[in-house]
Amino acid sequence: MSIESELAALHPYLLRFAQMQLRHDSLAEDVVSETLLAILEKPENFEGRSSLRTYATGILKFKVIDVLRKRGREVHVEVQDDQSLDEALEALFQKDGHWKDPPAAWQQPESSLEQRQFFEQLQACVDKLPPRTGRVFMMREWLEQEVDEICQELGISANNCGVILYRARMQLRDCLERHWFAGQR
Repeated sequence: MSIESELAALHPYLLRFAQMQLRHDSLAEDVVSETLLAILEKPENFEGRSSLRTYATGILKFKVIDVLRKRGREVHVEVQDDQSLDEALEALFQKDGHWKDPPAAWQQPESSLEQRQFFEQLQACVDKLPPRTGRVFMMREWLEQEVDEICQELGISANNCGVILYRARMQLRDCLERHWFAGQR
């Protein structure tokens, strides 16, 4: 089966995933299209260390995150069928020029920065895991796959998967204690 036909078969799954995350059909279709295009433009990047579905879902998650970040910084204007863009923009403001529903103020930007830095450190710790351990951890915690699905894909037992996940969590805990929480004390 060609990569194109495999991706075509994955399209409904990827679209459902994107729709659940974005709650916007056209945005979901856009990120799925971008994901498929990224894979088709550089098929050599897919090394076969995971299933194509896992690989495509990983790319899709980053595309979804990008859209969510962008949407968080922008005011989204929905134009109704019976109005122009100017009318839709005018509907956002009162006669005196003030917002009808003002955008929420930033809540503690320092904590947002700290949270981003924490996740960067977590990613660095995940990257230090042995390849198989990191893969199982990412499949379970990042891609949210069920243990049975992971076991089937990797050809391991549920008991082995549990041991690998336990070791991953303990190694991540140790890494975060040394590289993140040590500076907090």
